Amino acid sequence: MAARARGRRDAEMPIDTPEPTAALVPAPAGTPAAAVVIEGVDKHFGSVHALRGLSARIDYGRLTGLVGPDGAGKTTLMRILTGLLAPDAGSVTLAGYDVVRDNDAIHVASGYMPQRFGLYEDLSVMENMRLYAQLRGLDVQRNATLFAELLEFTRLAPFTRRLAGKLSGGMKQKLGLACALMARPKVLLLDEPGVGVDPVSRQDLWRMVRSLTDEGMAVVWSTAYLDEAERCASVLLLNAGQLLFDGPPQRLTSLLEGRSLRLENVGSQRRALLTEVLDLPSVSDGVIQGAGVRVVLRDGAAPDQVQALADRSQVSLARVPARFEDAFIDLLGGGPGGTSALAERLPPVELGSDIAVSCRNLTKRFGEFTATDNVSFEVRQGEVFGLLGPNGAGKSTTFKMLCGLLRPSAGEAHVVGLDLRHASGAAKARLGYMAQKFSLYGLLSVRQNLEFSAGVYQLEGKVRRERIEEMIETFALRDWLAAAPDALPLGHKQRLALACALMHRPPVLFLDEPTSGVDPVTRREFWTHINGLARKGVTIMVTTHFMDEAEYCDRVAMLSRARLIALDTPDALKRSAASAKRPDPTMEDAFIHLVESADREHEVAA
Repeated sequence: MAARARGRRDAEMPIDTPEPTAALVPAPAGTPAAAVVIEGVDKHFGSVHALRGLSARIDYGRLTGLVGPDGAGKTTLMRILTGLLAPDAGSVTLAGYDVVRDNDAIHVASGYMPQRFGLYEDLSVMENMRLYAQLRGLDVQRNATLFAELLEFTRLAPFTRRLAGKLSGGMKQKLGLACALMARPKVLLLDEPGVGVDPVSRQDLWRMVRSLTDEGMAVVWSTAYLDEAERCASVLLLNAGQLLFDGPPQRLTSLLEGRSLRLENVGSQRRALLTEVLDLPSVSDGVIQGAGVRVVLRDGAAPDQVQALADRSQVSLARVPARFEDAFIDLLGGGPGGTSALAERLPPVELGSDIAVSCRNLTKRFGEFTATDNVSFEVRQGEVFGLLGPNGAGKSTTFKMLCGLLRPSAGEAHVVGLDLRHASGAAKARLGYMAQKFSLYGLLSVRQNLEFSAGVYQLEGKVRRERIEEMIETFALRDWLAAAPDALPLGHKQRLALACALMHRPPVLFLDEPTSGVDPVTRREFWTHINGLARKGVTIMVTTHFMDEAEYCDRVAMLSRARLIALDTPDALKRSAASAKRPDPTMEDAFIHLVESADREHEVAA
């Protein structure tokens, strides 16, 4: 990534300052033993009890993960720590200051990076940094060295003139981090910084955070990615406003010793077997892992039922090491069942062709910029096809062309046999599309959005009423029907968006990062529906930055720099990244290996 950054000369703004010699963040000498102390904190919003008697301690020089499902209270706690909210009961001190009595001091002692991008998209990188420096009371002219350090630290120096709105997701997060570090805080609060960021950029974020904790800073990292939580020194696990666990993630994982299993080499049976295994009384959780199915037993349960299923299906069953994600889901009571009520109501899809989606030499240019370059592939009916790549690789542009929302500059695309160049209207009626950014109507209520979607797809009378009621029940929207979409928790927003995309029962479904920022339990619910739909013959194309979700795909296409660099099964892509140092690579290892290899080839060719 650094090499790519250095290669962009058009955005350079040289800064005439000497090389930084001091550490970016000095160790907090003379500060209290704990960076944050939380004692008996309660917080209500009307009838909603967001936090309940919460007590915890966060130390300097450590990375503390804040995890939990949607509505657990993570963001509420973050805002209390920053002094943006006051607790209704209890107390919080940060760097020795009370968040209520010493509110002004809290804003100096802490750096906060909010969940939503809080920078100004029509200002450049440097203009954003100068603005935040002024808001922090810093003299911009006298702090050139600090700016140089932050730009070097975040590797944003070549992009100082680029508008923030034109940055990739990972670069936006790095700019947000630079602004949060502007006043050299003692405590850094990051609210889901990894959401929407590809694995390569996430590596850069981890590098920066490790450097900060090594130098004594306390960092709190709220996350929906449980592999991120597993890397933290300590974890606070919240649910419904209560603290369920406080300690090293390995301690929670150790409680599941002997309860994690895998059905091996399941192949084409994996969706059916996952459905069956999740409905067993002895099973707490289960997910697809490439050609296998990972299973977590309930506490005290024997593996007999899972072994019997393996014997009937003529596949092997092996014990595997527990993961933090296994322990997290189990602590919350287990995942959803394996049967999708939505898919059960759907009749089998008949297309009359084995190929549901295809593109040949698909290209899209915006002026001199090429967003998608000569991409070709075919997607079979009933296949779950993943489109992966770094931020800015061209995934969403490719999706929009395949949905008929963008006209290609060159090449051709077909959906359910219809050429999108000549029959885009007919093709749109046969597909469902869930956009990367929540795209429903904020001025309409939840019910009105459902009604509108039914009308767009010309559903009338009894069918219209039945479909709307089906979506309300399936996605648990009844309590929110009068609410505006913006008032919904993120998980319910995504449920509403998926409900609208599926209202007309399309044979092809496009999902552009459908679970970005959604907690692991809700993500499992989504994939229960996706697996069920695929078993009924619905063709599903999905983009995601969750590498465990890529494991659910039958095949994965990897894009980088607008070009297709790999196309194969998840297991085959992982094998391509195997080495003596990493003999059993993860999907994230494979992603990084493929992107870095493609970058090296590009640099040699250039």
